[in-house]
Amino acid sequence: MTDLASRGAPHAAPTAAHPKRVRLHPFGLDGAPTLLISLTTGAALIGLWFLVSWLRLVPPLFLPGPEEVLTQFLAILDDGYAGATLGEHVSASLFRISTAALLAASFGIPLGLAMGLNRWVKGVFDTPIEFYWPLPPLAYLPLMIIWLGIGELSKIVLLTLAMFAPICLSAQAGVRSLPIERVNAALSLGATRWQLFLDIVLPSALPEILTGLRIGIGVGWSTLVAAELIAATRGIGFMIMSASHFLAADVVFVGIGVIAAWAFAFSYGMRLLERALVPWKGKS
Repeated sequence: MTDLASRGAPHAAPTAAHPKRVRLHPFGLDGAPTLLISLTTGAALIGLWFLVSWLRLVPPLFLPGPEEVLTQFLAILDDGYAGATLGEHVSASLFRISTAALLAASFGIPLGLAMGLNRWVKGVFDTPIEFYWPLPPLAYLPLMIIWLGIGELSKIVLLTLAMFAPICLSAQAGVRSLPIERVNAALSLGATRWQLFLDIVLPSALPEILTGLRIGIGVGWSTLVAAELIAATRGIGFMIMSASHFLAADVVFVGIGVIAAWAFAFSYGMRLLERALVPWKGKS
């Protein structure tokens, strides 16, 4: 009778000595590495490129094979292109990008923080920034030439304007995403306005600022070719445009590859900076 009762009775609830374990399902990436997937994808794309060029599905004039691009890269590395070495082309482009990024960050970050903190500053600057931000740089490139001439200044100003808006708007978004509870808690503990800005506002906005810098630098690299249309004799963008006039697709691919490599290096450097400055990002 006891055995029958025990068989028909429901399972006993887990006791404190034997707690029931619940396995949580991961959400999103959950910190899982993606390097192997990315490397596999890259290898697959290069393999597809090899296959298309080997089968001559596209004429070599329009799509040279990877070996032809590599051969042209080594030739440019040794002999240069369009009256300058590859190092001189890269140095000219890096100088323009770096100078423009420094200017865009120097003006965009303080203005974006001020726009997030003060409604008058936001009201004054929000309209012109939102007006020109969607415009492609080629739309106001002629104005840069008319106003500033064909020297380095017009190129750097064009790149600065392309990077300025995303950096500024990201800084503003970082301030506006700050929970008001943190502000009230700091004020209730006697924090001054300056302490509030340095210890609460700036650290909270820093992840958005760094994201804006990454986006801005990416936009700057994509604008580089347009900037180097202005009577340039050096630069990766100039090399690409010069090669396109002679249908030298292999040189164009070399220029694209160089830009992609440097853009990736800049982006990876910004990721390392994010890990050092905001290690808590994505962990809350």
